Amino acid sequence: MTKKTTLLQFFHWYYPDGGKLWQEAAERAPHIAGLGITDLWLPPAYKGASGGYSVGYDSYDLFDLGEFDQKGSRATKYGDKEALTHAAATLRDNGVRVIYDVVFNHKLGADEKEQVRVYRADVNNRNNINEQGFDALAYTRFTFPGRQGTYSKFIWDYKCFGGVDYIEQPDEKGVFKIDNDYGDDGWNDQVGDEKGNYDYLMGADVEFRNTAVAEELKFWARWLMETLPCDGFRLDAAKHIPAWFFKEWADHVRGAAQRDLFIVAEYWSHDLAALRQYIDLVDGKVMLFDVALHLKFHHASKQGAGFDMAQIFTGTLTAADPAHSVTLVANHDTQPLQSLEAPVEPWFKPLAYALILLREQGVPCVFYPDLYGASYKDQGGDGNEYQIDMPVIPELEKLIQARQRFANGVQTDYFDDKNCVAFSRSGTADAPGCVVVLTNGAENGKAVSLGAELAHKTWRDLLGNRQDEVTTDDRGNATFPVNGGSVSVWVPAENL
Repeated sequence: MTKKTTLLQFFHWYYPDGGKLWQEAAERAPHIAGLGITDLWLPPAYKGASGGYSVGYDSYDLFDLGEFDQKGSRATKYGDKEALTHAAATLRDNGVRVIYDVVFNHKLGADEKEQVRVYRADVNNRNNINEQGFDALAYTRFTFPGRQGTYSKFIWDYKCFGGVDYIEQPDEKGVFKIDNDYGDDGWNDQVGDEKGNYDYLMGADVEFRNTAVAEELKFWARWLMETLPCDGFRLDAAKHIPAWFFKEWADHVRGAAQRDLFIVAEYWSHDLAALRQYIDLVDGKVMLFDVALHLKFHHASKQGAGFDMAQIFTGTLTAADPAHSVTLVANHDTQPLQSLEAPVEPWFKPLAYALILLREQGVPCVFYPDLYGASYKDQGGDGNEYQIDMPVIPELEKLIQARQRFANGVQTDYFDDKNCVAFSRSGTADAPGCVVVLTNGAENGKAVSLGAELAHKTWRDLLGNRQDEVTTDDRGNATFPVNGGSVSVWVPAENL
C-alpha cells in the first residue's frame, strides 16, 4: 500500500549550535521511516550571514553547503557538506524523501558596499516612495571570496536588489528603493498587500525582474538537485516574492528533475481569500501551509471548552482547497519567543495532530519539538529572558503510525457539537479504519454508525487514554467515549 504523505519539519529555531543536525538526521532515519514519515523538511542548508550560528534565514551564499570558509566557519550551524550529503543519502536509503528550505527573498552579509541611488519609502506604506532620490552606500555586492567562483561565478550587485533597510553616507535606517534599471514603477507586483506592498521584508531585497537573477536561482536549483538527493522544496517568505516567479521556477525545477517534486510555499496569512488568490496566481503549482487552521488550533488551545469545535475547519484552506493544503500544529516561527508566536498549548496538541494526521484532507506536517522535545532560553518582546520547555507529545508517535495503519477508507464526520466532535474512517478491503473522538470539554462520547459489515466488532483506544472496550451492535452502531480535554482513536481490537 502506498504510504500517505507525512512531512516532518526536522529542526526548530533554537536547535543547538555545533553542527549536529545532519548527523542526527542520519542517525534517526530508520526510526523516522518506521513511524511512517515520508518526507523530511531540512532547514536552509547553505551559509547564512552569521555563519556557524545561522538558523539559515539570513541567506548569504546558496552554493556554500558547509564547504567553504566563509562568515567565520566552514560548517553551517547544522554540519558540513559531507555530513549533509550523508544524511540525505541515508534518508533516501530508508525510503524518506528529502525537502530543502529555499530562502530567495533576501540576502544578508554582503562582502562589499556599493554607491547606489535610493529613494526613501514610507515604512508603513511602501507604495509611497519619495520622488527625490539621493546617493548612498549600501551593502549590495556579494562576491563570495571564500568560494572563489566554484560552482557559480555569478556576482550579485545592486542591480540584483530592489531595496535595502540600511544605508551609509548618509547613515540611515528605513526602507529604501534602489534605482537598479528594473521596476521604474516601484516594487514587484503579485506580492502581499500588507504595508501597501510587501515586496520588501529585510536585508538586500532580491529583484526578480532582473532576468540574470531569475536564471541564477533556476541554475542553483538544478545544481542542488545534481549535488544532493532532492525530492522537493519549502519556499520561504512567499508573500514577499512575486507569484509569477515561483510559478515559473516550479515549472523549471520539475522539468529539470523530470519528475514531480513536493513544493510547499510559506505564504503566512490568516486570510483564506489571500491564500486562494496566491494558489490561482501560481496556477496551483505549489501547496500552501494552512495558516488559518493553525490559528484555529492556537485559539482552541487557549479558550478550552469555550471554543466551538464544530467550526474548527470553517474558513480554512483545508476545507476550501484540501489538494493544496499542508496542515501544521506549530513551526519555527510560531514557537514561543519567535516572530509569529502563536503556540498551541500542550494539552490540545494531541487533538490537533489527530485532526491533521488521521483525516483525508491536507498533507500533515509534524514539528520536531513535538516529537523529540526542545528546551531553550531567549528574550521576549518585553526584554526579559524566558526559559521555554516544549515537551514531547506522548501520543504523537502512535498518531503518526496510525496515519499509515488506520486512516483508511471513507471519512464520515460528526461535527455536531461545540465541544465533542468525531470522525470515522471506514477502512478498506485490505486495511482497517478507525473512529476518532475528541473533546475540549468534560468526559463525553459520540454515537457513531459504522454499518452492518462492522457489526459485533470490538474496539480499543490505540492511544490508551481509555482502558474500556466498545462493541458495535448488530447494525454496527456504538457510542465511543472520550476523556475530558482528550482524544481517543478507536481501532478494531484484532488489529492492535
